[in-house]
Amino acid sequence: MAYVKAGVGVSHVPAIGVAMDTGITEQPYWQPVFAGFEKSRQWMKDNKPDVIFLVYNDHCTAFSAEVIPTFALGCAAEFQPADEGWGPRTVPIVKGHQKLASHIAQSVILDEFDLTIMNKMDVDHGLTVPLSVMFGEVEDEWPCPVVPLAVNVVQYPPPTGNRCYNLGKAIRRAIDSYDEDINVMIFGTGGMSHQLQAQRAGLINPEFDKRFLDLLTEDPVAGSQISHLEYMRDAGSEGIELVMWHVMRGALNEKVEEVHRHYHVPASNTAVGHVILENR
Repeated sequence: MAYVKAGVGVSHVPAIGVAMDTGITEQPYWQPVFAGFEKSRQWMKDNKPDVIFLVYNDHCTAFSAEVIPTFALGCAAEFQPADEGWGPRTVPIVKGHQKLASHIAQSVILDEFDLTIMNKMDVDHGLTVPLSVMFGEVEDEWPCPVVPLAVNVVQYPPPTGNRCYNLGKAIRRAIDSYDEDINVMIFGTGGMSHQLQAQRAGLINPEFDKRFLDLLTEDPVAGSQISHLEYMRDAGSEGIELVMWHVMRGALNEKVEEVHRHYHVPASNTAVGHVILENR
């Protein structure tokens, strides 16, 4: 049977992808950011998954303001890197896992979570940057296929942390019932605290971020109860992206071991957060 061994929480700051693509990761500004992922990349080599289930948000590339699904599951055979206005990133095409994606779709929808099924979907930096920071520079193909889940955190109202946490549990039930012996790793991406516009543009709140990471490891139920208002007030308007980490955490065991944490301020105009959690 399929099983979930671990979960990864990681920021998907677009400038991180630019730094990798332009070869400036060793510059003094960027070196501390990437130093925090050295252990992560070795861990990925030592714990290579067969499939990654990756939770991210689209940044108005696959979806426009005309149609914004709350939860959109990628069921295609492959996903092209999106052109976000300056050309697609020079990274490999993301290969899907259609059989597992279809199984998850059926299981989760019959578990009474509504999903939008995407049989074609370009993927932007929200998905490709987490793959890059965890695997490093990859030229030909990513080390494993990816099942993407796009979550709306762009247009109000986004789902609650509690809804995302319970969706993660439904995804775990789906994976546990899949009849192939594969290791599935769950990624929750986005965040951490940041705001990109208006009077509080540039807001970063390390205290909130570190508390969030503590709760994610030690008390995920309490963490899932953080309200939209708290995210807006304490983590900035884009801090709401952190609800996606609750999908990842819901798919793990109640008790986990935190094997690595990385937090750095700033990268571009946001905080970078990262955690690796292994099921006990």
